[in-house]
Amino acid sequence: MPGAVGAVRGLAALWPLGLASASPASLIGALLDAASLRASFVAVVTAEQVARGKAAPDIYLAVADRLGRRPERCAAVEDSANGLRSAAAAGFQVIAIPHPKFTPAPDARSAAGLVLPGLAELTPDAVAMLAG
Repeated sequence: MPGAVGAVRGLAALWPLGLASASPASLIGALLDAASLRASFVAVVTAEQVARGKAAPDIYLAVADRLGRRPERCAAVEDSANGLRSAAAAGFQVIAIPHPKFTPAPDARSAAGLVLPGLAELTPDAVAMLAG
């Protein structure tokens, strides 16, 4: 978790962050509180709050709306196939950090403009490189 916490805090210092999760809101809230990260996220949207879950774009479109940003001006960090598909369908720039035991299908992985080996590489420079 220290890698994830550090990555979130580093990015939150530069950009407003949103969270799009298929997990229940109660679990997300508990995890954000346990990691002291609730304040790092401007928008938190769970699958319970949208009509269709991932791989549909609904959850990412809701996050972009709550951030007050056009989807194409947003980046998503994902590890799952449906998450990658969802973010790409919403028009986000997509960063994949695939879990080594659950590698996304090639079609989903190809939705990513940037693939990183782990959270340690999720830096502001990496995000800026994606934006071009």
